[in-house]
Amino acid sequence: MEGLLQSFEEAALPHLGAAYNLARWLTRDETDAEDVVQEAYLRAFKHFGSFHGGDFRPWLLAIVRNTCYTWMQHNRSPELMIPFDEEAHEIESEDLNPEALLLQRADTVMIRQALEELPAEFREVIVLREFEGLSYKQIADVTEIPVGTVMSRLARARKRLQERLASHRDKTVTQAVSLRRAMGS
Repeated sequence: MEGLLQSFEEAALPHLGAAYNLARWLTRDETDAEDVVQEAYLRAFKHFGSFHGGDFRPWLLAIVRNTCYTWMQHNRSPELMIPFDEEAHEIESEDLNPEALLLQRADTVMIRQALEELPAEFREVIVLREFEGLSYKQIADVTEIPVGTVMSRLARARKRLQERLASHRDKTVTQAVSLRRAMGS
């Protein structure tokens, strides 16, 4: 049993960050993501004997994904939107001046909001591809859909993300113009 546990830890622990990242984006909540990852790791350990080699990461992320969706079905409405806590995930750079930091923070917030607005099926393929660096084949394995569907979803997700970012940008410009007019500039 100890040898199995050690083998599992060696295979699974390097992917803890990726598992948490996927769970956080799917659940949209840090605490829920922690719970889901814990449950997923327990499931993965329970079924570790059925893993027959190959790339462990997609196998584990498939378990995390499935655990997320099962957890969300039992614990919340699929349409419930929980805001992402931007301040908790903020990366500060000492190299930028305050104005540049403000602009960078605004861009980060806009991107996160746009991602949050995507349906889960699009959000998951974006996270797996762009944040976790999985190949199309690995994403297909994780999500249990054909590679062609992965490519199609990624294309549609990117298009929707681009549209949402343009919409956010347009709203921001309109607000800035209104503010300038109100200030008499």
